[in-house]
Amino acid sequence: MRILHTMLRVGNLEKSIDFYTKILGMKVLRQKEYPDGKFTLVFVGYQSESEGAVLELTYNWGVDKYDLGTAFGHIAIEVDDAYKACENVKKLGGRVTREAGPMKHGATVIAFVEDPDGYKIEFIQKKE
Repeated sequence: MRILHTMLRVGNLEKSIDFYTKILGMKVLRQKEYPDGKFTLVFVGYQSESEGAVLELTYNWGVDKYDLGTAFGHIAIEVDDAYKACENVKKLGGRVTREAGPMKHGATVIAFVEDPDGYKIEFIQKKE
């Protein structure tokens, strides 16, 4: 068994695609509209679905906002340099909610950014 994807419901599909591709550097792997169900699925990731887990962005036509709830935590992405990754996110118009720096109770360098719907993405700096 392996994890295939994590599904996120998004309120503005184009803004979400732009965030995950232009700001976080993922690729659109596939996209399909389901007119009978009135929804669109877009799969994004850093590698093909056969090689690793990806994100499924689900846009339900006509729904522009969701309550995120309190159970979901965040998506984690490994980066070479969390400080540079944060600067790049800001330069490209993204929102950094926790600047890069060591964890409060550890030495691992982390940071947090938010996608257009408010989902948290943690950057974890690769250890040397």
